[in-house]
Amino acid sequence: MMDALSDVFAAVRLSGGVFLDAEFTAPWCVDSKVGPEEFPDGEVPAHLIAYHYVVAGQMFVQQHGDPAVRVGAGEIVLLPRNDTHRVCSAPGLPPTPIDDRIEAPGAATPALLRLGGGGDATRIVCGYLGCEAPHNPLVATLPSVLRLEVRDSTGGAWIESAFRRAAEEFAAGGVGSAAVLGKLAELLFVEAVRRYLASLPADQTGWLAGLQDRMVGRALALLHRRVAHRWTTEELAREVGLSRSAFAERFTTVLGTPPMHYLANWRLQVAAQRLRDSPAATAQIAFEVGYESDAAFSRAFKRSFGMTPAAWRHQHRRA
Repeated sequence: MMDALSDVFAAVRLSGGVFLDAEFTAPWCVDSKVGPEEFPDGEVPAHLIAYHYVVAGQMFVQQHGDPAVRVGAGEIVLLPRNDTHRVCSAPGLPPTPIDDRIEAPGAATPALLRLGGGGDATRIVCGYLGCEAPHNPLVATLPSVLRLEVRDSTGGAWIESAFRRAAEEFAAGGVGSAAVLGKLAELLFVEAVRRYLASLPADQTGWLAGLQDRMVGRALALLHRRVAHRWTTEELAREVGLSRSAFAERFTTVLGTPPMHYLANWRLQVAAQRLRDSPAATAQIAFEVGYESDAAFSRAFKRSFGMTPAAWRHQHRRA
């Protein structure tokens, strides 16, 4: 079942970036969201995950009127859907506009933000994780805010130490430090998802909860392992030892989508990954993910991704 999680991470193919080194002194409060202005080359990923790493001090993150989440030094907070959120020294403060307060990046230094009332200091590094494939089942099932204590895990201490060192070099304009931070943020996202999965209650629904359900998890593993197989709901039900109706109801209740709808979406996720990474012809990839014709595959792909497979490959093909 965990292989299905690895499959989805591979399909997501995250790429990390950093865009701001911020120093605040209490009281302070700003609204935040990763926007197209952070991508001067105009190539904005199809999906963005925002993150903030607290180098020193502490802050609160609040979204959609939910309770504020405290984030301390050595912790990272991720926003899987890049929703607008508020970061502040204390809940309830009014936000300060910052567009005209950010110092543009130099040739060897990051963009800077210095703001606050002169009280307790907090320093954070702001960045993003991007992926090109929309409608990924993993991202869709995550909560709006994920907080991770980096050091509180096996091997987490070295990641935190490396991230902190890279953050210091980033602030000083160290060559390659932004790329290092981006890669470390990818590792931290994987760790945050793994811990969130381990903490899910038994009655939780969603894709990650499906991994923990004995029957649904087995079905997911089968679908991922044999993506081109001509599955039917009846055959999957037999494989996991349930009646068709009981299996269909259980799968749909836990994942929020019927088995064949999930398979159709997953085939397109796998196809996008192969279009990006493989030199194989589009017709071959269509066959490899279970489509009987290139035309049917192209129509389905365009409905989901907004462009033909050939156009998507041209735009996202790895050098």
